Amino acid sequence: MRAFLVEKYGDATTMRAAEVPDPQVGPDDVLVKIHAAGVNPLDIRIRNGDFKAFMPYRLPLVLGNDLAGTVAQVGASVTRFAVGDDVYARPDKDRIGTFAELVSVHQDDLALKPATLTMPEAASLPLVALTAWQALAERAHVQSGQKVLIHAGAGGLGSIAVQLAKALGAHVATTVSTAKVDLVRDLGADEVIDYRTQDFEELLDGYDVVLDSLGGDNLAKSLRVLKPSGIAISVAGPPDPAFARELGANPVLRLAMTALSARTRRQAKRLGVTYSFLFMKASGVQLRELTPLIDTGKIRPLVDRVFPFDETLQAMEYVEKGRAKAGKVVVSMA
Repeated sequence: MRAFLVEKYGDATTMRAAEVPDPQVGPDDVLVKIHAAGVNPLDIRIRNGDFKAFMPYRLPLVLGNDLAGTVAQVGASVTRFAVGDDVYARPDKDRIGTFAELVSVHQDDLALKPATLTMPEAASLPLVALTAWQALAERAHVQSGQKVLIHAGAGGLGSIAVQLAKALGAHVATTVSTAKVDLVRDLGADEVIDYRTQDFEELLDGYDVVLDSLGGDNLAKSLRVLKPSGIAISVAGPPDPAFARELGANPVLRLAMTALSARTRRQAKRLGVTYSFLFMKASGVQLRELTPLIDTGKIRPLVDRVFPFDETLQAMEYVEKGRAKAGKVVVSMA
């Protein structure tokens, strides 16, 4: 099959198109013919080697973390899917590889594609929708009437998180550039902060939850807009000890992660709030919980641009250089 490989960790020159063997299909696996695949900043960070300390992939590696497609084969123990089903998924972190014609996914990580979506729309969702769900519903337990701040509300993650927070009944604030103010209001944001002209720390206070996708100073300021007992969940900040335990990291790596997040955790403790790092997990169950919200229009995907599969490297460059105006970038086999 055709695929796009990372031959060694590094910049864009380390990726190439190649012919590789078709994936193996175990008893609990589903072989999916991929119709479209989402492109994420995570793909670039994996290619660059940012996670090699705790996700030591064997190279060469087929990249890609989102998919929508059609079931081509099922393993002997698969009970939930049949050949011909339209599906979508974020494969487990140890089984990525959606920049390819085929991928083998454990049945637990797969869900039927929302009926209302095209393949490119469905492919744009799994990673960001699962991240939003695991942050807001699973970890923060967002309730009706709570106040939630979503950073970068027009981005791939932010645009879905704004809609999910509204669906959970929250009062939602978000930060965007001037050109995207109307877009996020249309997604349901109650308060919109134009970060080019406004400082969210000066305008917001008493928030229950912050979802941070930027890290650095943005995360430090986010802690200060929380009310006591509030929680800041970051996908871009430093890994914390809880993540190290979840990962089963060795003692040296656990110490390193503890040290990396020590300053942020101390700051949070002084303010009476909590800091939590999130690295999302694959989950077909959670995708199935999200599907009704999608099919009823409470969550709608934003697709910035669709590239042909042959232009996967150009799609990666487009994302890496920040050219996307809103939502996700997708590559399509069609």
